[in-house]
Amino acid sequence: MNAPVLHLDHVSRIHGSGELAVHALREVSFEAYAGELVAVMGPSGSGKSTLLTLAGGLDLPTSGSVLVEGTDVTAVGNAARARLRRTAIGYVFQDFNLIPALTAGENVSLPLELDGVAARSARAAAATALDELGILDLADRFPDEMSGGQQQRVAIARAIVGERRLILADEPTGALDSVTGEDILQLLRARCDAGAAGVLVTHEPRHAAWADRVVFLRDGAVVDEAGEPLAVRS
Repeated sequence: MNAPVLHLDHVSRIHGSGELAVHALREVSFEAYAGELVAVMGPSGSGKSTLLTLAGGLDLPTSGSVLVEGTDVTAVGNAARARLRRTAIGYVFQDFNLIPALTAGENVSLPLELDGVAARSARAAAATALDELGILDLADRFPDEMSGGQQQRVAIARAIVGERRLILADEPTGALDSVTGEDILQLLRARCDAGAAGVLVTHEPRHAAWADRVVFLRDGAVVDEAGEPLAVRS
């Protein structure tokens, strides 16, 4: 059986302490395998975004472990987690998180350049990713010169540039019209079909329909799941 690209093992995340403690996640176990797209659904405050931030190594759990391609992100230092995010994980944030002082092309190529890829090669890879999203003409524009939808597509290009084995997307179509949103989901689906593991947080059942499996969260816990993990199906 193939090992999962992403494995959360009995993960809990508690913010605060005592009477003010908030249990964002409660003993959640979750896996995503190469070649599959998993949708995560649930009401606001159910822990969906917390799950993604832990999966991406942007935060650490209070208890449990998070493994990305066999590396326990809870057991390595900040530098190792940062390198893992640059090389293996693509993250699409709700609020884009583009760097205002960099052009679209520079935003997309930055993770590669930080990892030591030569500038010319990194810019070429960025151009390929932008072109895949139909926005190569935005390469020299700064974020404040783009619409929200254009910024979101640049953010998605940054998430897929290079050989990302794990793509995490937090409501990636929120700033896009329905047609462009479907195009983005088709792209995420294609990346997973090509061998990446994808986790998509969404409120939309029609978006979740692109996934192989749907996991439902409520009050920080997994309450239901539709579909079987790829490792079981294969």
